[in-house]
Amino acid sequence: MGSTLCICSRGVITIENKRYLFIQKLGEGGFSYVDLVEGVHDGRFYALKRILCHDREDRKEALHEVEMHRLFNHPNVLTLEAHCMMEKGPKWEAWLLLPFVRGGTLWNEVEALRDKNAFLSEDRIFYILHGICLGLKAIHDQGYAHRDLKPTNVLLGDDDQPLLMDLGSMNHARIEVNGTRQAMAVQDWAAQRCTISYRAPELFNVSSSCVIDDRTDIWVGTGPYCLQIAGNRRSSSDHPCASSISPSAVCCTP
Repeated sequence: MGSTLCICSRGVITIENKRYLFIQKLGEGGFSYVDLVEGVHDGRFYALKRILCHDREDRKEALHEVEMHRLFNHPNVLTLEAHCMMEKGPKWEAWLLLPFVRGGTLWNEVEALRDKNAFLSEDRIFYILHGICLGLKAIHDQGYAHRDLKPTNVLLGDDDQPLLMDLGSMNHARIEVNGTRQAMAVQDWAAQRCTISYRAPELFNVSSSCVIDDRTDIWVGTGPYCLQIAGNRRSSSDHPCASSISPSAVCCTP
């Protein structure tokens, strides 16, 4: 569960016996906040992700995200520096200390270019997709699938090296579905955890007898994901991805 976290003074926190200074807020989502903090011991910047946990199930899901991070030591998967659970009255917060990546997300980069009426070059697209595939391969080799791959869940580090993040939706890559009840459970889970515009087709209407596997991640990289990072939300045969990338070329696992 990580070492106990305490607030030593305003703007200073301690995680696993190391102090960090609050610098500024970076962003927020539906149930989480991200702050920029600086390590007193090393002068490095970190991103502190604070996940709001309203009940035991929320705490379980937050710790699942921690466990997923702990599986990897790979240049294309975001590492977890430290974590802890903080009790706040009847609720809890899970605090995940992550590296601060100055490049921001892939989505930020695409939108910034779009504002200038510019696009990612073909070489840059392939370079980024290659790094994403290496990160996915690391995840798939551990027997898991990301399940929520999208431009906002990819950070661009030094030299455009992509880093997969937000591992909370990860689960076992191979899911055998036997029966209508299980099919509905998988479908409901996907509706909650997999962003609709990037969700693989087989997760919309799950068959009562099927196998869901890591190809849900591959589909994203060969369809809407590729077209979007190329700078167009609509399908177009003019995009380099449309004609140059096939599922077999991008697929990282057999």
